[in-house]
Amino acid sequence: MQEFDFYINPKRPTLGLYVRKGAGLPDLVDASQWQLEGHVWANELPPPILQGLEANGHAFQELGS
Repeated sequence: MQEFDFYINPKRPTLGLYVRKGAGLPDLVDASQWQLEGHVWANELPPPILQGLEANGHAFQELGS
């Protein structure tokens, strides 16, 4: 099963970012503003997030919604 890295922006803790494990942060974000929070398995993610990961290599998620 595929594993993904999960990042949080401490300045905006309601926003999460998923990327493929080991891929690092995409160029569209400032890496200094994100911290690795852990790892998640594909079966732990909702289908829209998985679709974004498959299409773009990353996916943002508003947490708590």
